[in-house]
Amino acid sequence: MSEGPETDADVAGWVASLGLDGLVDLHVHFLPKPVMDKVWAYFDRAEQHYGMPWPVHYRTTEDERIGTLRGLGVRRFAPLVYPHKPGMAQWLTSWALEFAERVPEAVPTATFYPEPGAESSVDEALRAGARCFKAHVQVGAYDPRDELLDAVWGVIADAGVPVVVHCGHGPLRGDFTGLRVFGEVLARHPKLTAVLAHAGFPEYAAAFDLMAKYPRVYLDTTMVGVPFSEPGAPLPPDWTARLAAFADRVVLGTDFPNIPYSYATQLQAIAGWAADDRLGEPFLRAVLHDTPARLLSV
Repeated sequence: MSEGPETDADVAGWVASLGLDGLVDLHVHFLPKPVMDKVWAYFDRAEQHYGMPWPVHYRTTEDERIGTLRGLGVRRFAPLVYPHKPGMAQWLTSWALEFAERVPEAVPTATFYPEPGAESSVDEALRAGARCFKAHVQVGAYDPRDELLDAVWGVIADAGVPVVVHCGHGPLRGDFTGLRVFGEVLARHPKLTAVLAHAGFPEYAAAFDLMAKYPRVYLDTTMVGVPFSEPGAPLPPDWTARLAAFADRVVLGTDFPNIPYSYATQLQAIAGWAADDRLGEPFLRAVLHDTPARLLSV
């Protein structure tokens, strides 16, 4: 069994030792500089918000961050954007699509918000080549069951394009967070290809229940099982046993660059799960490359 990389400098070699030509990361963030600056300012006040510091590990220029991913051997990634108020979604989508045009490793992505015209904006993004959407229920502070989004979910489901949904209570509970709430969306749109960001933490059991019920629901690994997250969202004792039942529906996600630890730390956690004989290196290859590559059509 291949152990995880000790440092970022070890990542590319470790990935190659698995027989992979690189990583495919389905949960990365690149945003227009004014928006990213505000995100980082929020993390600067993390002790006020979360009761603990959250030092952004990769707080560098955009070009430097792209170079870091290339150095890590990230072959393709989904640069996710998300609005927190009306009037932002279409602008962010345009920016993300332009970003993908100038950065070869970036997959075209898009986002939306419950507002008039959301359905047509999503349809336009799909026609422009968007291969992944982001919905951030917590930051957006909206109800994913909003009637303005019903047609949006339907369009995305019909397109077969994945949507990464941050709908869990972590790191902060919102008015419309919780797997039960998003479960109502899935009940209306059972063919939706939904990736539960952060594996829905801290509601891991509920996430697995949704996967059992809906065959197009996936988990991403973002911040799951790392030392930073374990105190507030510890993995259940049967974590690897539950993963084994859905080994082909788990995808690499990291939250790069806004993580308070190294990229290698997330890979160490995933490698630790793969040490279970029910998972092993086939699981690693699926999570780190094959499954996200299939979802993103790369």
